[in-house]
Amino acid sequence: MKLYSKLQLIKSTFFGILAGIVFAVAGFAFLSKTETEVKHDAQVEVSEASANQKDGTVQTPDSNKTALIIEEKSFDEKTYTVAASKNSSQNFDSAYTQDELQNISVYEKCNEAVVNITTQVMGVNWFLEPIVQDGGSGSGSIIDKRGYVVTNVHVISNASKINISLADGTSYEGVVIGKDVESDIAVIKFDPPDNVQLKTIDFGDSDKLKVGQKVIAIGNPFALERTMTTGIISGLGRPIQESSNVIIRNMIQTDAAINPGNSGGPLLDTKGKMVGINTMIISNSGSSAGIGFAVPVSTARRVVEDLITYRKVRRGVMKIKPVQMTSSIARYAGIKINYGILVSQVESGSSADKCGILGGTEQVQYGSRFNPTTIYLGGDIITKIDNIDVRTYADYTSALEAKKPGDTVTVTVYRNDEYKKLKVTLDSRESQQTSQQQTEGSGLSSNSRTAL
Repeated sequence: MKLYSKLQLIKSTFFGILAGIVFAVAGFAFLSKTETEVKHDAQVEVSEASANQKDGTVQTPDSNKTALIIEEKSFDEKTYTVAASKNSSQNFDSAYTQDELQNISVYEKCNEAVVNITTQVMGVNWFLEPIVQDGGSGSGSIIDKRGYVVTNVHVISNASKINISLADGTSYEGVVIGKDVESDIAVIKFDPPDNVQLKTIDFGDSDKLKVGQKVIAIGNPFALERTMTTGIISGLGRPIQESSNVIIRNMIQTDAAINPGNSGGPLLDTKGKMVGINTMIISNSGSSAGIGFAVPVSTARRVVEDLITYRKVRRGVMKIKPVQMTSSIARYAGIKINYGILVSQVESGSSADKCGILGGTEQVQYGSRFNPTTIYLGGDIITKIDNIDVRTYADYTSALEAKKPGDTVTVTVYRNDEYKKLKVTLDSRESQQTSQQQTEGSGLSSNSRTAL
């Protein structure tokens, strides 16, 4: 057994305590350095996440690295929580879905440019005295800051007074700039005060639409102002007969809910551009059945420009007197076809005359006994214009709807039991004689024959 003196024991104890202090200081320094490095790494990650978010990029962290960070930062839960919350913002979490945000954006951009149109019409009371009555109502879109509004002709039909209500509740009296029955498009105008800045809707491109594309309708159905509905384009290029004399071609079909009061309002794409003007629905009940139609903006753009500039639409015409072919006329004249447009007369010196369209030579009386009309038999029967079959007067007008003076069309005529194709240059509508459609079922007579 080894013996130690008292002095040796004191020395050993002193050096042992000193060595413990040195090791403790070294360990504390090492731990402090590690904590500082970990905090620095966390701050770098937060800065990188912020930078990525500003640049619009999202990076997915490596799963192994994430696990390591959790283990190393367990001593500082607050630091890790901040970093995690910053990284989670890269997921762009929102209270709304992307589709909802899109709808909200279009509505906020366009709703103030949609107006409510109400009309007053002249009527008579029980004493046959003229009185002013409430007419219809519809929608319209402000397309120019000067107060120009595009709507449907049938919205303002027979109106003696037009009232235009804006989103802020103000109302103005509107005046008709021009209307075009063949496309059911009208332009009206009101005069806003100088200090009022109107919101407008821009025209889009209806030629690039696809079936299945999302569309948005804004209007005033049942007088509920600036109501928004959504849907898709269900079909394109639909020829829809609006009245006995009017077929509107290339209509946009949509399942977006359109009801009475939506007429004249905009059909919008997801960028808030107008691609159509809501015009009509097909429904047995009179309410939306998921089949609505809008005039394409390609038609509206052309018509509106002419209406604002000339107050009418400049269309190319054939200067003829057209008569609707009927079975009565076919039997009377011994013609093998009972459809198409009979050319009763051709204006002398017109392009149609120069291009070889032939009018009739046999004068007969057509119509009722008390209101007969003189027509001429023996002329050409128009059965097709370009690639559009012409069976009725509505087909004839719609085939020329998009044509301008100077355009050349291919006209197929039935002549002497044969079909011939003629190239016809269209004239301007000015100075044309008023065309009158003849209807089936009326009498037909000449000086030497009795009425059928």
